[in-house]
Amino acid sequence: MNRASHRTGVLYVTGSAVAWSLGGLFTRLIHVDSWTLLAWRGIFGAAGLAAVMPFLPEKRAWRTLRGMGWVGLLFVVQSAAGMTFYLTALRHTTVANVAVIYATAPFLAGAIGWWVLREKPAASAVIASATALGGVAVMVGFGARGGLQGDALALAMTATMAVTVVVARRFPDVPILLTACLSSLLSGLASWPLGAPLAISSHDLWLAALFGLLNFAVGLPLFTFGARRLPPIETALIGAIDAPLAPFWVWLALRETPGPATLVGGAVVFAAVALHLFMVERRSILCA
Repeated sequence: MNRASHRTGVLYVTGSAVAWSLGGLFTRLIHVDSWTLLAWRGIFGAAGLAAVMPFLPEKRAWRTLRGMGWVGLLFVVQSAAGMTFYLTALRHTTVANVAVIYATAPFLAGAIGWWVLREKPAASAVIASATALGGVAVMVGFGARGGLQGDALALAMTATMAVTVVVARRFPDVPILLTACLSSLLSGLASWPLGAPLAISSHDLWLAALFGLLNFAVGLPLFTFGARRLPPIETALIGAIDAPLAPFWVWLALRETPGPATLVGGAVVFAAVALHLFMVERRSILCA
């Protein structure tokens, strides 16, 4: 394993988790229906990506994407779908259920990676993923219940993220900025006729713009750049820090003090990820 590439991947995926962990806060602050929020978030995200693409050119981006055929189309569509599923799941079930279901992503990504890429997950990654899942369960409570529709959306979102991880790993030359821009635009345009985007207040519009920039223009490219450098199970495991970070931002902005279970569970998640990364670094040093 290339240590420098691995460390870069860890930083990228961690950055994406930080950006995406703000989603819960934005959904609390923006008082519009889900489709209106999805529409503006997607459009602002696409605009932000389009603005930076000329300064970070990807060689033969359109040609590369066309050359990927149906795989490239799948990557764009499922990335857009995953973000749509996430927000709509939050509106149809409890945040607790979404967090627990998404915490299974490392196992799903590891299984798909093993099947498609023939990359056997490291034992430390499997153990750390199980520990992180336990930490999330402690955070939200083992008896949390929500709506069946929302749970199904959360499961679909988890599946799309697992596929994103594996596709990015399998096709390292995928044009990240272009696909992220198309995914963002697609989600926004698909949601536009289902909401009331022109009725949004200027305050909520500003927040939606910030939400879109962080989710799509920052979070999605960082996640995909990182996923091409890490094993699928490790990418999803690091992404699990989204769960304990989300209540931190709510506390910071709204002064909602997290309960003991949230603090304990969050500490378990962080410890599981940190211990796994320590073990990976230690193996790299011993094998050097």
